[in-house]
Amino acid sequence: MVMPLFDTAASATDASTALPLGVSVPRGATARAGSAGNGKGPSAQANVACYAPGVRNLEIVYKAPGGDWRVQALPNVSQDVHHGMVDNLPYGSRYGFRRAAAGESLPLAVPAGGMDDDGGQPLLLDPYGRAVDQSEGFLASVRTAADFDWGLDARLKLPWRDTIVYEAHVRGQSMLHPDVPEELRGTYAGLAHPAIIEHFKSLGITSVQLLPVHFHLDEPHLQDLGLTNYWGYNTAAFFAPHPGYATRAAHEAGPQAVQDEFKGMVKALHAAGLEVILDVVYNHTAEGGAGGQTLSFRGLGEENYYRTDGNGRYVDTTGCGNSLDFSRPQVVQLVLDSLRYWVDEFHIDGFRFDLAVTLCRNAANEFDPKHQFLEDIAADPVLSDVKLIAEPWDVGYGGWQTGRFPAGWADWNDHFRDAVRSFWLADRASLESGGQGGSVSRLADVLSGSAGLFAASGRSRLASLNYITSHDGFTMNDLVSYDRKHNEANGEQNRDGHGDNRSYNHGFEGPTEDGAILAARAQSRRNLMASLMVSLGVPMITAGDELARTQQGNNNAYCQDNAIAWLDWTATPESHEMLRSTKRYIRLRKEFLAAQPHDFPVQDGQSYLHWFDHTGQPMSMERWNDPQHRVVQLLLGSDDGTLAGLVVVNGNTSDVQITLPRVAAEGADHGQFELRLTTSPLHELRQGIRVSPGEKDLVEANSINIYRT
Repeated sequence: MVMPLFDTAASATDASTALPLGVSVPRGATARAGSAGNGKGPSAQANVACYAPGVRNLEIVYKAPGGDWRVQALPNVSQDVHHGMVDNLPYGSRYGFRRAAAGESLPLAVPAGGMDDDGGQPLLLDPYGRAVDQSEGFLASVRTAADFDWGLDARLKLPWRDTIVYEAHVRGQSMLHPDVPEELRGTYAGLAHPAIIEHFKSLGITSVQLLPVHFHLDEPHLQDLGLTNYWGYNTAAFFAPHPGYATRAAHEAGPQAVQDEFKGMVKALHAAGLEVILDVVYNHTAEGGAGGQTLSFRGLGEENYYRTDGNGRYVDTTGCGNSLDFSRPQVVQLVLDSLRYWVDEFHIDGFRFDLAVTLCRNAANEFDPKHQFLEDIAADPVLSDVKLIAEPWDVGYGGWQTGRFPAGWADWNDHFRDAVRSFWLADRASLESGGQGGSVSRLADVLSGSAGLFAASGRSRLASLNYITSHDGFTMNDLVSYDRKHNEANGEQNRDGHGDNRSYNHGFEGPTEDGAILAARAQSRRNLMASLMVSLGVPMITAGDELARTQQGNNNAYCQDNAIAWLDWTATPESHEMLRSTKRYIRLRKEFLAAQPHDFPVQDGQSYLHWFDHTGQPMSMERWNDPQHRVVQLLLGSDDGTLAGLVVVNGNTSDVQITLPRVAAEGADHGQFELRLTTSPLHELRQGIRVSPGEKDLVEANSINIYRT
C-alpha cells in the first residue's frame, strides 16, 4: 500500500519561498558560513548542495527528528550543482534527493514497507551524506554533528621505516574473543577493548589497517544465497561509517552514536600508540552494473560519475559492474573531500586504496602515474601527510602497475608475496617429490626491498609494502595445509577464488594429527613469518596469522560472516607456538632498526647489503642463477649503526654447514656473530651461541638463521 507522508500543497510553499539560494560549496548538508544554521534547534537551517549533472530539477526530501517528511526544490544550479538553503534540517534529520518535473513538487509517497512500487530505493542518497539510516525500510542520508571530545588526540605520524601493519576486520577481530564482553564483540567498541589492544601491543605491531568501514551493502546474488558481503568491498556512501559494526546500544541511539563509537575506537587505539589505516573502496559503488540498484550516483548522473564507452555502456575495470570515472574533476573532488573528512573528523592516519589503478585512469582509460588525483593528493597539505598505500592493480587493460605509483605512496608488493611463497612452499613441494626448485635470486631480491622495482618511480625500498597473505586468499596456516582452494561454502561450486596459491600441504590435504606433517607445517609458517620480518620495506601481517588461524581452505572468504573468517582465540599448541615465534621476529626487527640511523635503509651510500654463498665467499652470477644452490647469506646494516645483522637462508631439503663471512663493516664490534634465532626446532637449544667470522655453523634444512654482530 502506498502511503502519502505529507500534503504537498501544505509544505512546499513554506519550505522554500523565503529562503536564500545557498551556495554550491561545500557539498552535502552543512551550515552556511556566517549564518546561524549551526544544525541545532528545531528550525536549524542547512545549506544543501548536490552535484547532479543528469537531473534538471532536484528536490530534497527530509524529516527532522520527531517531525514529518517534507519536500523542497533546490532552487539554484551552478555548474550542475543543485543548491539551496533548507529550513528545519537540524542534526539527526533524515533526507535524500529525488528528481522533479519543472515547476512542480510531486507528492511524497512511499510504501508501508519502505520501497516504492517497483521495489526500488525511493530516495537518492547524498554522495556527501555523513551517515546512512535504514530504520524506515529504505536508505536515507542523515545529518550529523562533528562534536566529539578528542582531548589531546592527534594522528601519530609514525615513520614508514618503523611501521608494522596489521590488516584486521572490525567484526572478525573480536567476535570470538572470550575476554571481550558479548555486547561489544564484533564492534568498533570491541576493537578498542583492552583485551584486543593488549594483543596488538604485546604482538608489537604499530598500525591497524581496517577492512572497509564505509557504509556498504550486500550484493543481490549474496542475498539470494543467504550470505553477506563480510569484507565490505561494496561501498554505497563514502562519508558514512558502517552502522552494522556499532554496538546495539549505539545503533539504537542513532547515527550520531555510531559515529561517536567509531571515533572512540580511534582515540583508544591512538592512546595505545597504534595508528588507524582505512581500506577504502573508491573504484566502484554498490549500484553495480547495468540493471543494478539506483541508490545515488546512478540517479544523479551516471554518465558523469561512472566510466562509460561511446554507447553509454559501463566500462568495468573493477570486476564489480561499474567503475568511477576519475577523468572527471567532480569525481576526483568527491574522493579528495571524503579522504580529508576522514582525516580531519576521524583522525585517520592513512589509507589503503582498493584497486588503486582505477583511480588513476585518464580519459583514455589508461593508467597515468601523473594523474590529477595523484597530483592533487601530493599538493594537499592534509592528505600528503598521511600514509598512502596502493593496491597497484585492477582488472582492466594495463591493470598491473606495481612499482609505478609516485613518491609518497607505498605499493602492495605482489613480487614479495609470490617469491616468498614459491621459495618456501611451491619449491619445497617440488623438491620433496623429486623435482627441482628455483634459485635463491628472487627471494634475495624481495628480502632486500625490491629496490629495482621501485627505482624508476623515484622511490626507495620503503615503498615496498611486503606481505605474504592478506584478507584475499589463504591464511598463512592454510598456505602450509592445503594444495587446493576449498570454497564450497561460498555457494559458487568452488569456481571463485584464485587457483594460483603457491601453497603446499606437506603431504596431506587439510587437518591432520600426523606429528611429522604438523612439525613441517610449523617450520614453514616460521620461515614465512621470519622472511617477512627480516625483509627491508614495510611488513604487513594478516590478522590471525600470528595465531595459526585457518579458514578451512577457503581462499575467498568475502561472504563468510561466521567462524570461517573470524579469529579463533582458542589456545592450542600450534597457536601458542606461532604467537611466540611471531613476537620474537617482530622484536628482533625492532632491535635491529633501533641500532641503525633514522634514514636506514634509504641512504644507500651508508647502508650496505653484502651477499655471500655457503662458503662465506661473495655470491657469483653462477650461484645466483643455479637452482641447485639454495643457500645465501645476507650481511646488512649501516656504517653509522651500532650492530649488523646476518641472515642465512637454507632452502635445501638437507642440513648445510656454512662458513660465516669474514667481511666486517666499520663502526661496530664484529668479533663474533651471535645467533639470535633460528626457525628450526633447535632455537631454544642454539640461541645465543657465538661463532667467529670464518668459522663454520649448521643451518638446518628449510630454515633461517639470524645472527647479529
